[in-house]
Amino acid sequence: MDTAASTTVADDAQEQLDTIAPGGFHPFRPRLHDETENPETNTARPLTDAVITVRIIKSFAYRSMKALVIPHIDLTSVTIEELEEKCRKEVASTPSFKAFRSYATKLDTIKIYTRAHGSKTTNLIINLDHPEWLLDADKGRTLADAGLENEAELSFFNREDYEAFLADPTTKW
Repeated sequence: MDTAASTTVADDAQEQLDTIAPGGFHPFRPRLHDETENPETNTARPLTDAVITVRIIKSFAYRSMKALVIPHIDLTSVTIEELEEKCRKEVASTPSFKAFRSYATKLDTIKIYTRAHGSKTTNLIINLDHPEWLLDADKGRTLADAGLENEAELSFFNREDYEAFLADPTTKW
């Protein structure tokens, strides 16, 4: 190893020793490949190749739900109605949704749970804060027209159960 390289290594080691916090801990400094660029994940992928998560809700009171991750979905061409049908088929045919199969035909409403990098609700099962996020007005709209982006989370549930939970939002064990 040449002298210049060994001097740089020694300087780096001394710098690390100088920055050790009390108790022998190193300060947390994550390093990105390019520290000038840190794209948010909702804009990192195009709308034609997004990843969304659909929370299939069986019971609001008992908070029983299972997440369905849908990769490589084209938000500019898939409609709300097509997404509902895709989710019903997944619930009815996927082994991990066995406990939800009998409930698949009752699922009829989609609501936005959260958008990527947005604030989340304190309710663990569904977002009760935004009634305007219900996607039932025009099911022929595309998901992009409904305001969805990459890494959005949606809730898919039975509307009657949702209305009953709004009237009495108590949870059970």
